[in-house]
Amino acid sequence: MAEIIGTGETGLSARYAAALYALSFERGALNDVIEQMAALGRLIAETPALKSLLANPLTDLTKTGPALNEALRAEGVGELVRNFVGVIIANRRLRDLPALVQGFAAYAAAKRGELPVSVITAHALNDVQRNQLLARLTEAGFGNVLLTERVDATLLGGMVLRAGTKIYDTSLKSRLNRLNYSLKGAA
Repeated sequence: MAEIIGTGETGLSARYAAALYALSFERGALNDVIEQMAALGRLIAETPALKSLLANPLTDLTKTGPALNEALRAEGVGELVRNFVGVIIANRRLRDLPALVQGFAAYAAAKRGELPVSVITAHALNDVQRNQLLARLTEAGFGNVLLTERVDATLLGGMVLRAGTKIYDTSLKSRLNRLNYSLKGAA
């Protein structure tokens, strides 16, 4: 079974990621494809209608495929990535597209020696906090870090950090949940 190097991901996303990476490398379009796949991931995350379309098992792929291809063309997505999405649609894997996009990002980062790190905070990080976080990650042995930030106000404070397969949750929300569970156990 194929494994995405150093990420622990195997199976479907690893196979698709390896195939797209190899093809884009062979055609000399690797950097463009990496940027376009990242843009596709942002598009999926930021468009509720697209997210619900992908999650709906009753989506008619014969109608959705051409419309999605045209929307991707309008967003400036190149032919390789559009063909990749076309193969996913043809293989009836449209629901897996968000995972495949993430799998490709992890595969490309691993091939480049980068460690994808995502941080979710209650408030946006300022430059000083971002630099301190990157310094702490370097200090902890995480060398070449590719940082992705997201804001989730429900955390109340602190952060949730995912570095490779490890998750560090120091959010106030999690601390309150743990306190709640411990108080229920004491009662």
